[in-house]
Amino acid sequence: MTAIVQNLVTSGVFELDGGSWDVDNNVWIVGDDTEVIVIDAAHDADAIADVVGDRALRAIVCTHAHNDHVNAAPALAERTGAPILLHPADRVVWDLTHPDRAPDGDLADGLTVTIAGTDLKVIHTPGHAPGAVCLHAPDLGVLFTGDTLFHGGPGATGRSYSDYPTIVKSIRERLFSLPDATSVRTGHGEGTTIGDEKAASKDWPES
Repeated sequence: MTAIVQNLVTSGVFELDGGSWDVDNNVWIVGDDTEVIVIDAAHDADAIADVVGDRALRAIVCTHAHNDHVNAAPALAERTGAPILLHPADRVVWDLTHPDRAPDGDLADGLTVTIAGTDLKVIHTPGHAPGAVCLHAPDLGVLFTGDTLFHGGPGATGRSYSDYPTIVKSIRERLFSLPDATSVRTGHGEGTTIGDEKAASKDWPES
């Protein structure tokens, strides 16, 4: 059975640099009837666990460590025994939310996470955060972008640990080489495709 993708929207607060904003987050559950991974455990461990159900949760994969993407990760890990995986360059951001609880394993560019017979390749895409990653599932025609790429362009870069030229380089060099038909599943809001964002990118400022 090929893996399927499920979406859960959870709500909470994003906090950074002394500010706070109400946000809705996309939590992605990828797998089959027996095993899944969770991409970005946001806000509500109980709601995520309810969707996982009696399936084995193999990993909690963090696209980056802003609090609204990882605040439910430790509780979900404790409940399920699943390891939390994060790119080590984002540990400085992780520690802002969970200073007393380290991730369990490292993500790295080129690493493959396999679930339900489906491979998801880790693509390091710094810019929104230093350890931001995307996950590409070629067999599904899907790319999970966290807050790196949205419908309408790059993720925000106006706060600590972010950089606009870096995120644009990540998108242009690492993501726009994927097939145009690739479905982009984002960290917030509606999805898009690589082709649509590539076409619109001619209007992006360069700095």
